Amino acid sequence: MKLAVRGAGVAVAVVGLGVGLAACSSGGGGTASTEGSDSASAKPDAVAEVRAAADTAGLAGLPARVDGGVITVGEADAPHTVKVYEDARCPFCKKFEEGGARALVKPVADGDVKIEYTIASFLDNNLGGSGSVKAANALRASVDAGKFPEFHAAVYANQPADESVDAYTDAFLLKIAGKVEGLRSAAFDKAVNDGSYEKWVGRAMQSFRDDGVQGTPTVLIDGKKAGGGEDAMYGEASFAAVLKQAGIS
Repeated sequence: MKLAVRGAGVAVAVVGLGVGLAACSSGGGGTASTEGSDSASAKPDAVAEVRAAADTAGLAGLPARVDGGVITVGEADAPHTVKVYEDARCPFCKKFEEGGARALVKPVADGDVKIEYTIASFLDNNLGGSGSVKAANALRASVDAGKFPEFHAAVYANQPADESVDAYTDAFLLKIAGKVEGLRSAAFDKAVNDGSYEKWVGRAMQSFRDDGVQGTPTVLIDGKKAGGGEDAMYGEASFAAVLKQAGIS
């Protein structure tokens, strides 16, 4: 099995990947973060203000539920399944959410597709801090509040430009949640502050590993890796074309 990991503009083939190795990377270049690599120095929260959510908040109001270590958005009987593997601190996951993921809004809203999110948290080990775990915990709590799609979009809209910045503190996640109408409550705030779903966060990370996924973002369409070339997932139109090739329009 091979994974193309890009760093400093050079593609490197990683062969025979083990369970403990994962990367946040883009086929189009950029730095790669590999699970188990030397840690970068985590910086204090440097995000000055909470920004508006990305367009994927258009999934607002759609059913979301927890299935083991996966969060599923969309109708249970949707004929197509798109699996998305992400880490909240991964900048290329943000690039996908604010690009190709927008092409999923209509087919999910129309009942043609359901999205299964596996929220990984390996970047904390690489970069220092606990932002990935805290964000995953808060995202799980947002399911109970019926606001997962909106909060998921808002978390990525407020991701810092530098992935080594450990921005997703409990306080900052609550500030983000405050911009999602109807999300903040005593129960949600307690779940965020207490890390109530940390066991689930571990279960989600185990699901990531059990599925043999080695990088984020990874997108599977009906069980097959999304095609269209390495960069197709980062544009709405290009990913819409990928979906169309898979029989989704």
